[in-house]
Amino acid sequence: MQPPPSRPGFRQMGVRRFGRVNWLGLYTLARREVMRFMNVWQQTVLAPLMTAGLFVVVFALALGKNRGEIMGLPYLAFLGPGILMMTVIQNAFANTSSSIISAKMQGNIVDTLMPPLSAAEILAGYLAGALIRALIVAVVIGAGMAVVIGQNVAHPLWALSFVLLGAALMGGLGLLGGIVAQKFDQMAAITNFVVTPLSFLSGTFYSVQSLPEPFRILAHWNPIFYLIDGARYGFTGVSDAPPLLGLCVCGGSAALVLAVAWRWLDSGYRMKP
Repeated sequence: MQPPPSRPGFRQMGVRRFGRVNWLGLYTLARREVMRFMNVWQQTVLAPLMTAGLFVVVFALALGKNRGEIMGLPYLAFLGPGILMMTVIQNAFANTSSSIISAKMQGNIVDTLMPPLSAAEILAGYLAGALIRALIVAVVIGAGMAVVIGQNVAHPLWALSFVLLGAALMGGLGLLGGIVAQKFDQMAAITNFVVTPLSFLSGTFYSVQSLPEPFRILAHWNPIFYLIDGARYGFTGVSDAPPLLGLCVCGGSAALVLAVAWRWLDSGYRMKP
């Protein structure tokens, strides 16, 4: 069937051509995702700063100077980048997962699926919200670390690379979790039993070199360990693993997760009625 001829003032929204990107639709979806978390900035931006600050205060008061140095760094200087990255990845995961599961539970996921957006455009739109939220959280916490504990950035490009890769990886995992989950308690189970343990057991509060041999090997199979370790290298110039290896592991993990997310969005898996 031939499309109707174009008329002045008439916009044909449904026609798509190979090689073209629906930039307006992509921008609209990305803007919606950004405005969604900015409308509750006290919860999405201020709360992570408070949580990170509480971690630093509690560990400083509990350990003080008795903890000594780790990898040649004062403990708070070692701790700060790990807390920053842990907060970044948790917020990136929460942004995409909460958006998908909320839309499914409220029945308005059709508003995202019906417009002329490809699976790649939907993926990019959701991911844009996670990336922007992660960057805002990283800047806010990084500024707080600079003021409170005098933490500077030794390698800004490395730090930025790991923050972006962490947001992409966890934003993609958040999409997968939101697609799989059908109820909020299922999403909470994924967060509590998968994301949080992997974040806490990835060298955030300690060096994995202090672990006994079986657990040290397992830690190096955890991609989040390389995110934490890479962020620590970016801020302090010190790391447990080679930063280039971490970049490759995180990049490959993010590519795999985003490929699966694209495939599920393209097929409508657990999304279409």
